[in-house]
Amino acid sequence: MNSEAKIYVAGHRGMVGSAVVRALQSKGFENIVTRTSSELDLTCQSDVGAFFQEENPDVVVMAAAKVGGIHANATYPAEFGYENLVIATNTIHSAYRSGVSRFLFLGSSCIYPKMAPQPLQEGALLTSGLEPTNEAYAIAKIAGLKLCEYYRSQYGVLFHSLMPTNLYGPGDNYHPENSHLLPALIRRFHEAKEAGLSEVLVWGTGMPKRELMYADDLAESVLFALQMENPPSILNAGTGVEHTIREIAELVKKVVGFEGELAFDSSKSDGTPRKIMDVSRLRDAGWSAKVPLEKGIELTYPIFLAEQSQGSLRAK
Repeated sequence: MNSEAKIYVAGHRGMVGSAVVRALQSKGFENIVTRTSSELDLTCQSDVGAFFQEENPDVVVMAAAKVGGIHANATYPAEFGYENLVIATNTIHSAYRSGVSRFLFLGSSCIYPKMAPQPLQEGALLTSGLEPTNEAYAIAKIAGLKLCEYYRSQYGVLFHSLMPTNLYGPGDNYHPENSHLLPALIRRFHEAKEAGLSEVLVWGTGMPKRELMYADDLAESVLFALQMENPPSILNAGTGVEHTIREIAELVKKVVGFEGELAFDSSKSDGTPRKIMDVSRLRDAGWSAKVPLEKGIELTYPIFLAEQSQGSLRAK
């Protein structure tokens, strides 16, 4: 991929898409195409088809998706399934029809079976059942990556997929109920600190393990994958390091400066007991994550504070 390529980054206002745009710009890419959701409805097939015919991008990075944490996924499975399915099918098919030379589809580690052997290898896909709380989202993402695989196999186009681990960083969603683990903890500890509370309650037992990667690390892995001449159809992207939810909560507590107690509500679902990616394929190809978790939280918290003070905090 040369620096003159016309690159469409779908979902450029989200945490992942904005990180990809920053990474591209830092590497000298200037011909970057973006559209807000009000400018282009990715769930409308005719609008998506017209956009691709008009813009005719060379490369697509599909970072647009309806995302959320355990509560949101469990409460709104129809929306998570439908919206992510149609976004995937509309963009992949329209990209093929318009002659896009390279399409990188971003999925999620939740595509892998709930009880798959750890670390999660790309070959574990579809070997057993999914985690029920985010099954709808996972199925939609599996459909997208498989569609990329089928178009590549049948038509010879370079459509491939990157499966990130759990992400956090600038532009994250801080909704009090629908956000992911780390932004939820940052907001909860910050508000408890501001209110002078003596305790912060965290959902679950604190025992499950999670792998977390800073969004700008993922963006670097996206650029690396786009430079690979003949990448595998699916590549995992992660840090290869895991922490218990208790350990993650303790790190957030430390960075935020909350001095009260930490408690756990074991009546709430833990979700998947353990989820760490096998990142050996990407590592063997020459790429590894650079930002350790505590450093990433230290980078993220001031951005949260700035967005909050400016009234631009994302909380939907």
